This record gives sequence, structure tokens and C-alpha cells, in this order.
Amino acid sequence: MSQDVYIIGLGMIRFNKYPDRDVRDMAHEVTRIALADAGLDADALEAAFFSNTFWGMFSNQHSIRGQVILRSMGIQKIPVTNVENACAGGSTALHLAWMTVKAGMADVVLALGAEKISNPNKMLSLGAYASCMDVGNFQKHLEMMQEISKSFTVDIPPDQAPPGDGRSIFMDAYAMGAKWHMSRFGTTQRHLAVIASKNHFHASLNPLAQYQQPMSVEEVLADKPVAYPLTRAMCSPVGDGAAAAIVCSDRFLRKRSSSRALRIRASVLGSGSDRNLDGEDIGERLARQAYEMAGVGPSDISCAELHDATAYGELHQTEAMGFCPIGEGGPYAETFATRLGGKQPVNTSGGLECRGHPIGASGLAQIYEIGLQLRGEAGSRQVEGARLALAENGGGNIGVEEAAMCIHILERV
Repeated sequence: MSQDVYIIGLGMIRFNKYPDRDVRDMAHEVTRIALADAGLDADALEAAFFSNTFWGMFSNQHSIRGQVILRSMGIQKIPVTNVENACAGGSTALHLAWMTVKAGMADVVLALGAEKISNPNKMLSLGAYASCMDVGNFQKHLEMMQEISKSFTVDIPPDQAPPGDGRSIFMDAYAMGAKWHMSRFGTTQRHLAVIASKNHFHASLNPLAQYQQPMSVEEVLADKPVAYPLTRAMCSPVGDGAAAAIVCSDRFLRKRSSSRALRIRASVLGSGSDRNLDGEDIGERLARQAYEMAGVGPSDISCAELHDATAYGELHQTEAMGFCPIGEGGPYAETFATRLGGKQPVNTSGGLECRGHPIGASGLAQIYEIGLQLRGEAGSRQVEGARLALAENGGGNIGVEEAAMCIHILERV
């Protein structure tokens, strides 16, 4: 059994739309980058966990995706596990790699995520997201969201009325949560625009982000309506990408230089529960577990990557992670505490809203970003003195919260 578990290799490509690339090609590239970053050859790997959600749906590659990926680049014989946990798949792969090393079953393990979602048939891409909900009760879920939304006292301006289609169902779920928050706590659409504008600024400093253009608060508000109060600039784009991390035991690390290694102080995976909107959120519950495991509190976190498939996602998670009191995520964002140079920068990568959100790779992209921050390798978006960093990655939706969620806390060695 390994007392401590470390990340020694990180790899990522720019998230974008790649009409001429496939899942296999992107996965190969980030695996090679991560191995080079760790200073390892492929034969050092003793196990691998591969995260992907839509390859089977789009290209009919089911069941043995990870084995196909790795064998086609010469990595054979080792145990390979395929991971599918919706948007939390990448961080779940890391959690399983951590468990494997922690249990003493292997010393060097690969966590890999790759996804191709862009497609000439736009509605095929957008429709695929519905598979991350309870498909057997899909209509019932839609009706539930509609009924809940009717109970909110939120006036929707006529010019902000949402279009009837052309969006992922998750945008409706986030819009419902945002309207609840507005009704319950007085949050405004402008609060969401402040968060989105901040993330567009961060992404303008990130060469691996899908969107790299800054946007003002006014430009975010004036962008195309998606589902009130969300505009397009507040929502994550459709795109492709891959990311990877190599995890090792303390025994293995003792044989090597540890100057760039990152200690995994906490790795927590959990599932959602049936609750109403006023009940305890999965993020609050898992954050408490992660902080206890790491022996730290919210105020100890130098920076964080939070699951912001929309700007409301970041607002909600800053509260759930304990960075600010419940209900105060909007005003907290306006203080610029979550902006580079602020008290606790959030989504320095640009977040899912701007860095991009290729489902199976997103959780590992968060780890890549906080890894750069802790190593002091983030360039113009570096958080000064970063020592502890948190990544929260939610996946799917059942009821009023995520179906799955992972939280990791990393420490600079």
C-alpha cells in the first residue's frame, strides 16, 4: 500500500473542433506528452484507465475503447479499464488510478480521457448530451424541470426569451438552477455575465483554450440568448480534445527527482441523491469529505478549477466548495476574488465555458491546469504562490443535481 500518491506526468492538447482528427489520434498525442513530461517510456505503465463517452455513439466503437487506443500505440498486456461517467469521466479515471496506486496494486498508472463531439450534424452532437440523463424517464425529467421553473418569481424580458431548440438539454437544466438561485437569493443575470467575462479573460491567456477572445460583461449580456438567463457566452462550446495524467506511488517517486511531482491530498468520488433544490448539494457533501481527507479547509485553497458548463455552474460551485456563503456566489464574483490577482482565482484555464468541454477529457484538463499552477508553469495566468489547488468535476444529471462528481485536491511537493 502506498502512503502517498503523486502525479508525475501531465498532457493535454488544445480543445477545439477537429474535423480531421479522431479519438485515437488525440489520445495517442496526449499520452506521449504525459509520458515525456514524466520522463518515462511507455513500458513503465502498469495499468491504465480510459475515459470516453460518445465514441461508441458516433463511430460504433464500444466496449474495448481503451484497449483499442493503447494497443494501437504499442501499449499492450497491462490491465486497461474503460470509464464512462458522463462529464466526470476524466476525473473518475484519475480517481481509479489513485485507488490502484494507493492499494499497492501498481506503481505507475495512466489516466487518459479523449472525446470527439463536433460533427457535421450539429443536432447529433447536441442530442448526444441527453444520454447523460435518465433516458428511461427523460420526458418525466423535462416535465419536472418545467414545473419547478413555474414556481420561480423571475421576470424574463421579452428579448431574452429562449429559442425553442438548437441547444443541449443541459442548458435547460442549468437555466432552471440559475432561475431558482435568482428567485431564492436575488442573483442577477449580470452576476453570471461577470463570471463569464472573467473566464473569457482567463482563456485569452491560455493557448490551449478553445475560445481565446476576451469579452466584456456587456458583450456577454448582449450575446445570443440560449435559455434565460444564459447567453451563448455563458455556456460551454461543443468541441474535441484529450488530456492525460500519470500517477505513481511514493516508492516509485523515491527513485526519481520529485521537484515537479504533485501530491494527491484528496480524491473523492460520489453520486447524487433525490433531493429538492433547498436540500444539501452533492458538491457540499463531497467537498466536506475532500477537505477532511486532505486535512485542509476552503480558505487553504490557492486556486480551483470548477465544473462550469455554464456560468451558473461556477457560481453554484464556488458556494458548494465553501469559497463563499451559500447564496452569495454572485456578489462574491463581483469582488473579483475569483479573477487572476484575486483572493482565490477560479478557472484560470477559462473553465469549461472557454477552455472547452469534450466530455471524457474535461476532468483531466482541470488537473492539467491546476498542475501547471502548482508547478509554477502557467505563464501569464500564473497564480502567485499556489500551493494547494482543487478540481471539482460533475457528470450527468438525475433530478436536480449531478449524477456523479469527483473532487481532487493537489499539493505542490
